[in-house]
Amino acid sequence: MPRLYIHLQSIEENARRILERCSKYGVEVVGVTKVSLGDPKIAQTMKDAGIRIIGESRIDNIVRLRKEGIDGPFMMIRIPQKDDLPKTLDLCEYALVSELKTIEWMDEIAHEMGKSISVIYMVDVGDLREGAWYKDAVEEIAKAVKMAKKIQVVGVGTNLGCYGGVLPSERNLGILVQIRDIVEKKSSCELPIVSGGNTAALKLLEEGKLPFGVNQYRIGEAIFLGTDVTNNRQIQWLRQDAIVLEAQIIELKTKPSFPEGETGQDAFGRKPAFVDKGIRRRAILALGEQDILSTGLRPLDNGAEVIHASSDHTIVDVSDVERRIEVGDTMRFTLSYGALLRAMTCPHVEKIYV
Repeated sequence: MPRLYIHLQSIEENARRILERCSKYGVEVVGVTKVSLGDPKIAQTMKDAGIRIIGESRIDNIVRLRKEGIDGPFMMIRIPQKDDLPKTLDLCEYALVSELKTIEWMDEIAHEMGKSISVIYMVDVGDLREGAWYKDAVEEIAKAVKMAKKIQVVGVGTNLGCYGGVLPSERNLGILVQIRDIVEKKSSCELPIVSGGNTAALKLLEEGKLPFGVNQYRIGEAIFLGTDVTNNRQIQWLRQDAIVLEAQIIELKTKPSFPEGETGQDAFGRKPAFVDKGIRRRAILALGEQDILSTGLRPLDNGAEVIHASSDHTIVDVSDVERRIEVGDTMRFTLSYGALLRAMTCPHVEKIYV
């Protein structure tokens, strides 16, 4: 069985470094555990590092975390479904919302339950994922503040990079702060939180370009992997070896590098592109697209190259690997965020905590 080696000390070290740097600029860090399927050990590691709020996108993960003794506070970072609202109010201290109807439902349910929750209203500043379009956001958020009786609108937030790949900038995060300021004046209500995005926004902070007023980041990728996929970089002041994947070689043969015969699409409807490099030594791993995202595998063996994968097999060119490799040996990889997400949520990948 493929294995994920999860180095909790390295995760804690990354979390501490991020928290330390963000704190210097008055930015609170919400530690996002969704990529780990709400893993209690990882959530506790974030807490041990000093992170106060845990962010999650699945209510079942929060149920699991609560049962395992993680007390929160919790933030529901995906807009909650109507059916999930009672559990969201019961289990979470914060929630991100982007619809007035959701505010209406939450307020009604909060009244019935005798509970409250702090709400951050999302603004779309260009990435085209969730949130009120920034040109219309002031009126919508002012209405939300007025509608909320039992619940409390405590701030505005945005998401960048995850859908449209739009990079956080002084301009778009500055717009978010301006919207907050105008809504405060219009509604005579304080909105203390400006939740300015995710790992991709760390670069602004590093460069000293973060607009004044942004005071919260929701971070997962940088804590787990020390990477920033939106900006296509490794974050040099973080560790990239916190999580390592290991898989066994089940076949090792010398074959042509270019398929013979007429080709169509693969099992996933993709049209593979192959480069003819002549005869090559190829390892097949007991690992496939059901377990990981093969394009996100980064071999730790110098000279190894991941070629392609089917649902159950991953093919790696090992012709240029210096060490002696045999059938039954294992290969190790670091992972992209997408590969980690699939591996952590796959029951066929064993998780080992180091």
